[in-house]
Amino acid sequence: MTYAEQEQEQRQRRSSRAAGAGTALAVCVPMAVMLGIGLWGLDREGMWRDEGVTFQVARRSVPEIWRLLRDVDAVHGLYYLLMHVVLAHYPGEPGEVALRLPSVLGATAAAGLVAALGARLVRPRVGLWAGSLFAVTPMTGHYAQEGRSYALVAAGVAGATLLLVRRVWWAYGLVLGAACLLHELAVLVVGAHAVTLAAGRVSRRVWFGWGRAVAGAGMVLLPLVALSWVQAGQVEWLPVPEWGTAERLLRGFVAGPSGVVFGACVLLMAVGLGTGRVTAVALPLLVVPPGLLIAVSQVRPVYDDRYVLYALAGAPLLVAAGADRVAALLAREHLDARLRGRSTGRPLRRPLIPRIPLAGALAITLAFLHHLPLHRQDRSPTHRPDNLAATSAFAARHLRPGDPVLYLPSIGRRSALAYPKGFRWARDIALLHSAPRSGTLYGREVGAEELRRRLDSVDRVWVVAEPYALRSHWYPRNPTERAKLDIVAEEFRPLPAGRHDDPLRLYVRRQPTQHAAGPNRARPTRQNSAEQHAAPHHGAPHEETAQSERGSPHEHAAAPEHTTQPEHGAPHEAPEHPSPPTPPAPPTPPAQPRPERP
Repeated sequence: MTYAEQEQEQRQRRSSRAAGAGTALAVCVPMAVMLGIGLWGLDREGMWRDEGVTFQVARRSVPEIWRLLRDVDAVHGLYYLLMHVVLAHYPGEPGEVALRLPSVLGATAAAGLVAALGARLVRPRVGLWAGSLFAVTPMTGHYAQEGRSYALVAAGVAGATLLLVRRVWWAYGLVLGAACLLHELAVLVVGAHAVTLAAGRVSRRVWFGWGRAVAGAGMVLLPLVALSWVQAGQVEWLPVPEWGTAERLLRGFVAGPSGVVFGACVLLMAVGLGTGRVTAVALPLLVVPPGLLIAVSQVRPVYDDRYVLYALAGAPLLVAAGADRVAALLAREHLDARLRGRSTGRPLRRPLIPRIPLAGALAITLAFLHHLPLHRQDRSPTHRPDNLAATSAFAARHLRPGDPVLYLPSIGRRSALAYPKGFRWARDIALLHSAPRSGTLYGREVGAEELRRRLDSVDRVWVVAEPYALRSHWYPRNPTERAKLDIVAEEFRPLPAGRHDDPLRLYVRRQPTQHAAGPNRARPTRQNSAEQHAAPHHGAPHEETAQSERGSPHEHAAAPEHTTQPEHGAPHEAPEHPSPPTPPAPPTPPAQPRPERP
């Protein structure tokens, strides 16, 4: 080998090492940013209802989880089993941090994988910008701190997309299958990947390898699809998506959902559409899964923004590609100016290219700081539809040992299941079998006649009611729930202490003259005694409520039935284990009997 050939080989090695170091830096920086954002405020107190379901199910034994999945929540089965392992081996008493930490790690991995995609498709600085944009997006930060599977699914889909680009089919099939088992709607990314291959005009050999990998993942997924189809009634509360859904999703997918940051991101995305390889990968990922789900939901509503969180990865890739095109044009102009300066004998300016990655990172930092109030707001306990810890704390302050508690409807038991300490001395008057024993989410209750018999024996009962249960014309199909409504309305009245939006309210039996309907079951002597003991013990007039402890709710989580944030495009927060919406009806006076219904 000649000296010139040796020099050329050494230069190639140095160039390869430099490129590898640049790619590693482009991947590690976004991961560090995402980890920091995810850990910031992770220990906020209070799970909301869906996190509470994750927590109480994951703490059951594996046979109890398996029994539950046969009837409900099969779509989250793998995630529950994963969280069972996490909570079982977490050092110390597991709580909110242990519940949310896997989501932080999933979002961190997703940021690194998005950066690796950008670096492979274009160059390291595109990966650096794309991964950083993914990390500072408010929607990413929101789900990075939620004890559900969506951040892990986003990491799985990003990994599968990277393996698609690299054509590693066996690993692609494994990662795709795992992502779909964490949430079966991740299967929609297969359509996006098919569009990517079609746009790249790949060979038959590539199509064959991809098809085998998809078929293998599909075979694993088929049992879950069959079981979840039977359980589809769980999401019957979802509305039909409207035209505003696409705009809301776009605002949630970019680093700034409003103002100049949003406008700049949209403009750069449009510029980025001119980059061939990035567009072929990022645009289908951004458009196809949400588009398919919205289209299907026009017939059978199954759409929610978080179900397609993984599609967010396409937006920062397009924005970063657009920024790279703009930077390349500026660098070319700068180079032309240098060449003109050399020809005229003027002093040359410093090269622009080494400063471009830093300029992009600075712009992303400014975008993050511009929307820092959104990130702070998202770390407040009031930024979720409800706060189960606040309800349990209220119960701990006011319940006495042996006090009967009635959950109306039974899903109100979620506070006691997630935070049992506040209710440990109370008597669940309607419960027949606990949730783990019955293989249900909230336990199995007694029948209507047995419930009447049990309530006949008490003159005071604490009611944990959903907002819609006592303040509207909601009338359930379940006979036990109907009996709860009828008995509470006809035979009990709330004490004037406290406020109507307290998480728990104390009801006492009516006087004989106040009994509006039904047989006379009043016990005046014991009822008066209950009032005399209840008012001083509970501090009447009691002005403290769980809502006031959490602060005034804002537009993202003002109440469980109003859980979107249209102003800045925050993710839709409608619960997976929802409460029916509250119709705009005036409160029913508790002293009036509930009218008979067919």
